[in-house]
Amino acid sequence: MIAVIDYGMGNLRSVEKALKKVGGRVRITSKPSDIAKCDKLVLPGVGAFGDAMNELKRLRLVAPIKDAINEGKTFLGLCLGMQLLFDASEEAPGVKGLSVLGGNVKRFKFGKGGLKVPHMGWNVINKASSASAGGPNILKNISDGSYVYFVHSYYVVPKDKKVTLTMTDYGIKFVSGVHKDNVYGFQFHPEKSQDLGLNILSNFIRLR
Repeated sequence: MIAVIDYGMGNLRSVEKALKKVGGRVRITSKPSDIAKCDKLVLPGVGAFGDAMNELKRLRLVAPIKDAINEGKTFLGLCLGMQLLFDASEEAPGVKGLSVLGGNVKRFKFGKGGLKVPHMGWNVINKASSASAGGPNILKNISDGSYVYFVHSYYVVPKDKKVTLTMTDYGIKFVSGVHKDNVYGFQFHPEKSQDLGLNILSNFIRLR
């Protein structure tokens, strides 16, 4: 069973629908007991870093999420859900993230006449040469130069570059995917990335 964590800010139904389409057994939940029973977790996210962490705390989901990760359950963070894995974000000074991965979240800063923020639409991902062992399994049959769908104003800056799984160029080269042990995260939206995104989610549900 895959627990899709509901903290009031995720694009839950589209993620649920996509996971079911590729054969996943899915439960949308905000119950710690469901998280404890699941095999895999997905933390989606649309919204602000600070609000999301406040809701996770209010629902008493922080400890169950971290416990599940520490137990070795496969975890996937999507968009804001990936950013929440880090220590802090410029979007919410003073608010601590989950700190599953070390590092911070920064805002795109483009001057007048520069690229638009948010970064919205289709863009390319390329696998990082530093991708940690096993990371490519979730990218099986995904080629460098593949297009996926983004909507975000912030990007992660990991302390350990070895967790970088994919990179994308939007004025700067930024980390668009991460992996460490049983933890995966993508800045883009697989559920909005058509067949390629479904392929990634199919790979995810088959990870051991």
